[in-house]
Amino acid sequence: MKGIIQYRIFKSDSYYVAEGLDLPVVTQGKTLDELAKNIQEATELCLEGENPADFGLAPASPLLVNFELPRALAHA
Repeated sequence: MKGIIQYRIFKSDSYYVAEGLDLPVVTQGKTLDELAKNIQEATELCLEGENPADFGLAPASPLLVNFELPRALAHA
């Protein structure tokens, strides 16, 4: 059973987008602060009334996000 809920974050044309790796969740925000709030809310809504174990998650699992950098910035 996993102890964390993972998200992958990347930048589209005008939004930051988060895709759940452990949950069927996708959300977006214009800023990283807005995205963090949206990830928290979307995760809570997805798990509302659900047993986290059904998703292979431990109860009260913290969130972990990975930010994908464009290739040009990754080598800077």
